[in-house]
Amino acid sequence: MAEPRKPKIPRSVLVVIHTPALEVLLLERADRPGFWQSVTGSLDAEDEPLATTARREVQEETGITGGTLRDWQLENIYEIYPVWRHRYAPGVTHNTEHVFGLTVPPRTVVTLNPREHLQHRWLPWRDAADRCFSPSNAQAILRLPTKMNPDSRPRDRPTAGDIPSGDPATHPSGEGSP
Repeated sequence: MAEPRKPKIPRSVLVVIHTPALEVLLLERADRPGFWQSVTGSLDAEDEPLATTARREVQEETGITGGTLRDWQLENIYEIYPVWRHRYAPGVTHNTEHVFGLTVPPRTVVTLNPREHLQHRWLPWRDAADRCFSPSNAQAILRLPTKMNPDSRPRDRPTAGDIPSGDPATHPSGEGSP
C-alpha cells in the first residue's frame, strides 16, 4: 500500500528562465493543457534554501543544470486555486511564491518531464507574459527587462501599462506581507 502523500509546503519558487536577448521559456502543464507557465515548485522541506528549491525545480522540469540564477527579491502571496488545495494541509488557502530569474545561453536544450509538461516554447518576453495563465507569472516576466539591466534605455523597459501599479499581489519581499 502506498504511503499517504505529505502535504505541500505553502512556500514556492517561480523561476523565469530567459536568454540574454529576453527570450523566455514557457512550459505547458500536463495536468492543465493550454495553461502555460514558467518553472514553479514548492519547497521539499521548511528549511530548504529558496535558491536550492529553484535549481532543483528547474532541473526536474527542464533538465537545465546551468545558467546564472538571480533572486529577484520579489514575493507574491496568492490564494491557492480550490482545485489544487487538496495538495496542502487542511485549512491552507494561500501560498507565498519567491521569484527568481535564470539566464541561460540561446539554444539551451530543454528536456521536459512528461508527467509535468506537454511542450515548451521560447517566446519574446512580452509574448510570454501574454501567454501565462498566472497573473503573478505574467507580472514577473514583465519585470524581466529591468531585472536584467536596471540602467537599460527607457524604450527597453516595460511601460507603466505593463506592470500594474500598486498591485498587492506582487511586492518586494517583506513589504505588504500579512
